[in-house]
Amino acid sequence: MKRIAFLAVLFLCSCNELQQVVNQLPQEGAMGNAEIGQALKDALDQGIDKQVKKLSLKDGFFKNELVKILLPEELQKVDKTLRSIGLGKLADEGLKVMNRAAEDAVGEATPIFVDAVKGISFDDAKKILLGADNAATQYLQQDTSTKLYDKFKPTIGNSFQKVGADKIWNTIITKYNGIPGTKDVNPDLTEYVTTKALDGVYTMIAVEEKEIREKVSSRTTDLLKKVFALQDGS
Repeated sequence: MKRIAFLAVLFLCSCNELQQVVNQLPQEGAMGNAEIGQALKDALDQGIDKQVKKLSLKDGFFKNELVKILLPEELQKVDKTLRSIGLGKLADEGLKVMNRAAEDAVGEATPIFVDAVKGISFDDAKKILLGADNAATQYLQQDTSTKLYDKFKPTIGNSFQKVGADKIWNTIITKYNGIPGTKDVNPDLTEYVTTKALDGVYTMIAVEEKEIREKVSSRTTDLLKKVFALQDGS
């Protein structure tokens, strides 16, 4: 029951502020750990769900400059070459469908991210609590990225087929490799988009941390308002 009782506290505080909040939190018995844990777990789940949903909407990646997936370095020359021979529209579509695949995959993978956060132990939460301002995002990225990658990559592969990205990129690569004087390329776009999509999720979780840290209106329960009011007055 104590697994993530203090996790959301770190979202709003510097190291010194965090310690002050810890010192002022109710002791066991004044407010049950189960009650605190459930309230903060619900708030954390809501925050992640809110941000992941944004990414899963149309243009959630493509028109979000924080997470938009750009071409890898090896394909930038492909893009430039295609545009130079009048295939700019095809190049534009190639960029768009990479982002569409990420948007589609993130929508299906929401439970993976939520479950990963629920798995954070109480001991981990205590260490995160006294860490840097972005310690939660750093912890999630370090501790869950491999597991999420393994689960997420097949979803990206399916999404590539679903949105037609595989066909479009097959056309792009075939046309490029057929141009005299070019060196053949054969990028693993599924792996690349998987990595970038996960980066985007962590980026948006960090955005939610900032929202909670700076805006009282983002504290969605009475308990969060009570806890973070301590920080505001410190």
